[in-house]
Amino acid sequence: MTYQTDSRIDAYITALPDWQQAICKQVRDAVHAADSNVKETVKRKVLPYFVLDGNICALQATKDHVNIFIYDPIAPDPEGIINQGNDNATARGIQVYQGDTLNVSAFIALCKAVIANNKAGGWRNM
Repeated sequence: MTYQTDSRIDAYITALPDWQQAICKQVRDAVHAADSNVKETVKRKVLPYFVLDGNICALQATKDHVNIFIYDPIAPDPEGIINQGNDNATARGIQVYQGDTLNVSAFIALCKAVIANNKAGGWRNM
């Protein structure tokens, strides 16, 4: 899959340990697979964000895991991949630890739901 990348996100990912690079690349590919019009940017000075008519998700690598922030508290998660902040009013998260496997097809479906909500005016208007 080819898509336009942001060199700042390339640099962010390249600076990570190999296992975190693999997760971040997998997330990046999956978000773009959800919709070919997804754009990459950096917010909060260093964090990779994926946007289309609003935020879809963001990445943050920590010492022992990668956080994937999902910017939609109502998008369905039928396969239960969200493991952080299910009661949060604005965002939820997926924490991926070394050795974990991300359910890519469920993640793509989740991103598609967030994008659909964004295109409909955002979850706040639903």
